[in-house]
Amino acid sequence: MRVLLEETGEMFQVTNCRSDMTVRELKEELDLTVGIPLDLQRLQYLDQGVLMDDTTLKFHDVVPGGIISLCIWHYDGWTELVLAAVEGDPSKLSCLGVDEDSLYQTANSQHLEHKQWKDWIAQRAFVALYITSHRGHSDAVQYLLEHGADSLSRTPMGRTALHVAAAMGRLDCISHLLKYGASIDERDDRGESPMSIARRLNRRHSERRMFLFYWMAKSGTKDPKNLITNKVFHRAKSRFGSKKSQV
Repeated sequence: MRVLLEETGEMFQVTNCRSDMTVRELKEELDLTVGIPLDLQRLQYLDQGVLMDDTTLKFHDVVPGGIISLCIWHYDGWTELVLAAVEGDPSKLSCLGVDEDSLYQTANSQHLEHKQWKDWIAQRAFVALYITSHRGHSDAVQYLLEHGADSLSRTPMGRTALHVAAAMGRLDCISHLLKYGASIDERDDRGESPMSIARRLNRRHSERRMFLFYWMAKSGTKDPKNLITNKVFHRAKSRFGSKKSQV
């Protein structure tokens, strides 16, 4: 099955779909595959209205190879933010309420109290970070992190930006996220960590990058060459290699 992100024209292939799969389950897949948090997703098929979460693909007569439209909910400036994040232009993101120095407002944000406004900014910064990490826009990822985006924030599926960067093999984004405190062990609602997702999707370079960073942090070194004399690292590296060969 294919999914068209209407706002950008991007087409994504979704595998392992079942006729009894619910719309909610599909959204959970798209959270990772398309890089759009599921609470911003609005799905449609043919001329039908919005697909309800508890209905199945069979209920909507979705055929193999069919195209489901994914739209962003049009409220509170989310569409503009998603478009800017997909494009990956830091100068555009900076004008759309992703840091506390921003003058950007929506009809909703004008009525928020200070704490609520800060939470609103933090959520927008994270969504931008999640999407730019998925698309591999390393300059935008670095900009967002430097301006306060939280590398440990999660989507409703419990996924961090590192989950999608690892899934898509975005090595530069992975490095930025790790430097700003992202965890390779944080598990999403399906029990998957960035490391296990990289392994499942055969993203060996992603897995290797995270493994190396973990051991550099553990040993307190900033130079990978210093790990050459670390016996514990080499034992772990040997086990790491054997795990990969079993996949």
